[in-house]
Amino acid sequence: MSQSSANVMTNEVPLDQQRPWLWENLPDYPISVRGCSGRTAQEIDLLLLALEALELASSERMLATAKKFNLADIIPNRVVLWRLRCTNPWRRSYMRRHLQLEQAKALTIIATARSRQLTFLIRQLLLAEQQLREKELPIRQNVRLKWYLDRFRAHFRGRMNPRRARIIEYIASPEQMDELAISLLRKLLFATGTAGAQRLWCSLFDGEVK
Repeated sequence: MSQSSANVMTNEVPLDQQRPWLWENLPDYPISVRGCSGRTAQEIDLLLLALEALELASSERMLATAKKFNLADIIPNRVVLWRLRCTNPWRRSYMRRHLQLEQAKALTIIATARSRQLTFLIRQLLLAEQQLREKELPIRQNVRLKWYLDRFRAHFRGRMNPRRARIIEYIASPEQMDELAISLLRKLLFATGTAGAQRLWCSLFDGEVK
């Protein structure tokens, strides 16, 4: 009997197709039949944008992470990854689609996994930011922090719709954009802790479901 036939008869999913253990620990919230809200899609996309600013070749690393965690059937390539991120209403290329729950789960797992790989760097940047604020010095005095903030700003300006009121505010105020970039670092660090992925997942739906 072939391996594939045995799997059919026993209803077992091959090991290389099984979802990561974390998948079952992210609750299936009762969302709209259309999918996740625009706010949830926006939050996930911004977290991924911060990860892009933290490391080079970030999209390739995200796809590799999807494959590692058996999520390639949901996010098989760069085009699909881009389309899912374009469910963020702030995007220039917003597609007016809704992110489905399993797609949101996959992106959250990827964001959490990448954050854990970058924990040391994220902690370094947040520590530098804290120390500079305590000394009442500009946070851009730290070279590595400035590098991250500059990359985040460039990605944000390049990807987001400059005609949206909130985006206009961020572009007009570099300080606000830097604060957004820092706040996303804190959320990414939050996701690296014990049960961090579950807590991050819950925060994405805060106020969305009862």
